[in-house]
Amino acid sequence: MAHHTPSAAYPQTPTKKDYKHELHGLQVELVKLQKHFIAHGERILVILEGRDSGGKDGTIKRIIQHLSPRETRVVALGKPSERDRTSWYFQRYVPHLPSAEEMVLFNRSWYNRAGVERVMGFCTDAEYEEFMETVPAFEQMLIRSGIRLFKYYLDISKDEQKKRLAARRTDPLKQWKMSPIDAVAQKHWGDYSAARNEMFARTHSALAPWTVVRANDKKLARLNLIKDLLERLDYADKDHALIRPNPDIVFTYAEAYLDNGMIAP
Repeated sequence: MAHHTPSAAYPQTPTKKDYKHELHGLQVELVKLQKHFIAHGERILVILEGRDSGGKDGTIKRIIQHLSPRETRVVALGKPSERDRTSWYFQRYVPHLPSAEEMVLFNRSWYNRAGVERVMGFCTDAEYEEFMETVPAFEQMLIRSGIRLFKYYLDISKDEQKKRLAARRTDPLKQWKMSPIDAVAQKHWGDYSAARNEMFARTHSALAPWTVVRANDKKLARLNLIKDLLERLDYADKDHALIRPNPDIVFTYAEAYLDNGMIAP
């Protein structure tokens, strides 16, 4: 995958039938993976970041759908409390880290500080700087302790976000997803792009790289993120043909992709 230069062209959406068939196959692979990390006492941490309405909820739902809930946890923390505001920034996340035999998925993570808190003015410049300077060392500690860390960023275009936010406002089943932050997401589009670019520049490393998922097509995004995760983890009886991700959809961050249209401006 490292030798492929992704193209700005977008692959074709799978049919509903093909999507369901492929997703089922990948969910079987995820069950095999779970058996492996339970047997070997592994700790897996998957961070999902991205634009508002980028598709994090739907992707997580498909990953955990058939996994044992005892060894799989989803963490989606709410607004920090007053106590949280005066604690060490990472403190509220630490209790949720995976123990042996667990896979934990963070639906947004400590990178809130690099994104929404930065853009909306919920943290000071000093707090932001401290976070950006210390997060690489924090992640290095997690990795050295044996945690397998995966950082995904679901990227969508401004037009696609506009459509999805409009759908949320009108769909009675999705209205729980609307927040005051969502309401101004389009207005702050450029600010979020700048914050994202700085986050990539300062927190992407060989040890804890960012993987970008082009998520304008929800089905392709889900399938390829799952494939990428499965490809990067060890487990027995792996179906290599099934789990080959499309490098035009999921790829390791590189600065060049900000200029060639692979990452939305």
